[in-house]
Amino acid sequence: MLEELPVVFKYHVFTCFQQRPPGHPRGSCTTSGAKPLWDRLQAKLGAQPLPDVSMTATGCLGFCRAGPLMVVYPQGVWYAPRTPEDIDEIVQSHFIDGNPVERLIIVPQL
Repeated sequence: MLEELPVVFKYHVFTCFQQRPPGHPRGSCTTSGAKPLWDRLQAKLGAQPLPDVSMTATGCLGFCRAGPLMVVYPQGVWYAPRTPEDIDEIVQSHFIDGNPVERLIIVPQL
């Protein structure tokens, strides 16, 4: 049955927009500087024809200390970008060229 389902997006990007108060013991991606990164990602995806890439804003992805975090499916690649240039590199290398950016990949730890 699963092999019969159509592929809607080649890449589906989930970005954490969780916002907790400053000083919260778990932290949050938003207080770690995620919003400008996700704004840039959204702008980059909207500026060029990438119909096979979708971005979805999420709440907590569960690995708050590592944030800002995004995960790309179907591969399950977790990224912890820190700069606007990291976002540019992910878009070009992973979403356009098909090569994940190894230096930005993390393995989340609880």
